[in-house]
Amino acid sequence: MGTPRETTQAQAETVIDRLEAEYPESAISLRYSNRLELLIAVILSAQCTDERVNQETEHLFEKYDGAEDYATAEQDELAADLNSITYYNNKAKYIRSACESILEDHDGEVPDTMAELTDLSGVGRKTANVVLQHGHDIVEGIVVDTHVQRLSRRLGLTEEEYPDRIEEDLMEIVPEDSWQEFTHLCIDHGRATCTAQNPDCGDCVLADRCPSAKGDSEIDLASGDPW
Repeated sequence: MGTPRETTQAQAETVIDRLEAEYPESAISLRYSNRLELLIAVILSAQCTDERVNQETEHLFEKYDGAEDYATAEQDELAADLNSITYYNNKAKYIRSACESILEDHDGEVPDTMAELTDLSGVGRKTANVVLQHGHDIVEGIVVDTHVQRLSRRLGLTEEEYPDRIEEDLMEIVPEDSWQEFTHLCIDHGRATCTAQNPDCGDCVLADRCPSAKGDSEIDLASGDPW
């Protein structure tokens, strides 16, 4: 198997350096033009691909203009507008409720604190981190999506299983000025090479440092299952 660096801090630095070289244009892939659109896009992206979300929001953002439009929309109509998105009924409820709170409690503006964001329906820490980073230029954590979760375990950066605990580990070892970039690098690499089901370890720039590399290791450290 690949040989990790001597410490998790050093391993994280190697991961960042190599992925920066591999994906120099790494950035968020969701499309939006304001903070509310960003919030809605991230809510929709839960257990759904960004590509699908971008296809759906192209017409959604033309139809609905501002928090009041979403808050006063009929549940069935909004759900129908989201029907290619996973769990579209629940997500329509979240969006309507979150926009009601934005109107009633935040003067129609998307809030800019972790506590206020996570009080909104359908918004957990991951979603709040994305909105803070890309909507308010506030970086106070690391977004742990499925790609970050998978890669950080495979690369030996954490043994934790749940996103909040993984984020705590990563914030200890990833340099703070790389917190935002780290997520995008993991997403790009997770999509291109280190996929969930059949990672291309033979063409991976991190294979020699990956304790989970297929062909060397018998175990996928992301799942704990044999390859």
